[in-house]
Amino acid sequence: MPINFDSALGIHADALRVRSQRAELLASNLANADTPNYKARDIDFQSAMKMAASNQSTGMASTNSKHFQTSTAQFNSPAVQYRTTIQDSLDGNTVDEQIEQSQFMQNSVQYQASLNFLGARLKGLMSAIRGE
Repeated sequence: MPINFDSALGIHADALRVRSQRAELLASNLANADTPNYKARDIDFQSAMKMAASNQSTGMASTNSKHFQTSTAQFNSPAVQYRTTIQDSLDGNTVDEQIEQSQFMQNSVQYQASLNFLGARLKGLMSAIRGE
């Protein structure tokens, strides 16, 4: 009986992917804190995970039976949203460095937790394969 790694790893692999994308966006926000008219962006983690859990594809759709089958996981990218501002700036930049740093640190801790869950899952699979 072959192992399906998507089902064996559960939602943790998707959580890790979404956390990684969110870290990139938050780092980009911090890097552009002084860029005029830059709009801070973020990912809604809960809606991204719901999309991953239901395997909704936001990318390519097969319109012909002769098309190649693709993995929907690689095309599931969460919708990027703009962050609402607490205080407007004169140059049109919506990045609040304190909020971005806080969100980045929180995301980092949650990313590490996802790594720990995924590592534990892989350790359990290795134990099952070895028969321990």
